[in-house]
Parts: sequence; C-alpha cells; structure tokens
Amino acid sequence: MTSPDIVFDYERGERIGLDEAVFCAGKGPAQISAILSLAAERGRGLLLTRLDADGLAQLPPDQARALDYCVMSRTAFFGPLRPVTSRGRVAIVAAGTSDAVVAREAERTLRHAGIEASLILDVGVAGLWRLLERIDEILRFPVVIAVAGMDAAIASVLGGLLRGTIICVPTSVGYGAAEAGRTALNAMLSSCAPGLLTCNIDSGYGAACAAIRILNSFPDAQQDPSRGS
Repeated sequence: MTSPDIVFDYERGERIGLDEAVFCAGKGPAQISAILSLAAERGRGLLLTRLDADGLAQLPPDQARALDYCVMSRTAFFGPLRPVTSRGRVAIVAAGTSDAVVAREAERTLRHAGIEASLILDVGVAGLWRLLERIDEILRFPVVIAVAGMDAAIASVLGGLLRGTIICVPTSVGYGAAEAGRTALNAMLSSCAPGLLTCNIDSGYGAACAAIRILNSFPDAQQDPSRGS
C-alpha cells in the first residue's frame, strides 16, 4: 500500500515539458519505496536525485535491483527510459574533476529526458591551455552548461568566447573563502560576460532542466543531427 501523503505529478511532462523527478535527500526508504511503487503501477519512468548508497541499500531488494544507479552523481533511473532523440546540442564543461559529481548529475538528468550530452572535464582556468585545446569542440554546441567551484572563472571565460546559451552551475568545491559555493555563485552572477544564466549551488539537475526548457522552445533543435532532415 502506498502512502496517502505522496502526490505524484503525472502530468508535469505534458504541462511544462519536464518529467516528475524525486529528490531523495530527506526522504526515508519507506517513502522512496512507495514512490517507486506508484511509478511502477502507472508504468512510468522516473528520475531519482540525491539518492546515496545507504538509501539505495535500504530499499526492498527488488526495487534496488530495478534501478540504474550512478554512484558518482547519486542519481537513478527507474522504469522505462526514453531513447536518445537529441545529440550534439548540449555540452557540460566542468572546471575540475572535483566538479564531476555535479556535472554528472546534469548529464544523467539530460539522458533521462532523451538528450545525450557531451561531458568535458578538467578544463579549468588554472591550466588555461586545457580549455583552449578543446574550445573549438565546445564552440559547436548551442547550449553549454559550465560547472565550477572556487572562483568559477571558467564561466566568464566561456562567456567571452561562445555565442550560444551558457548555463552556469556553481559548486561547493573549494577551501574556506569559497564558502561552500557562495563565492562561485557570486562570481557567476556578477560576471562581466553578459547573458549568463546561473543556477543554484551544486544543482546539476536544475541546469539540465534549464537546458531542456531551452531545447523545448525550439523543437527543431531536438533532432538528432546524425539522422539528417
């Protein structure tokens, strides 16, 4: 029996183009299990975020086995997964490998929506040559998600080089003065590069949803370039 406190938003995808997702932090295993049961009853696919290994281990074994779980991003796919319908439209550019957790959350969120993103890691400005070596590749993407902690300088650098949409994600990576991501957040918000969009600290999910909304605004952009017209 499912909990009467759970209200599943089955029409979210039709209403706003973003499917229901479950933020697992703060939810007990019984609540998460009940949500999975509701999704299974409807035959619906589901994205789970911030599901840690302990939470996964406490789920009923049959439900845990049914999850496509990524330990790095703490995300899971449950039930039917959309085929990839869009490629070559979104790049996720992370300044350091320490930012990969957030970048991978964005990548998995996009994949759940049928969008295959390109993940480019460890190109931060501390070794600017790393970014410059891949800038021609990055320039091909109309939507770029920039993920960075510390001073988040890569957002301004990309903002001065790319003409497409740049969605910034500050991360909580860094020492004391980084203030758990607040310095990166302020840097991205106050960047002198105009037109940057900035999400909440560590919100790879939020950045991916912003990218999905942008692509949904231009349906032709969802086409897989490899399939032709």
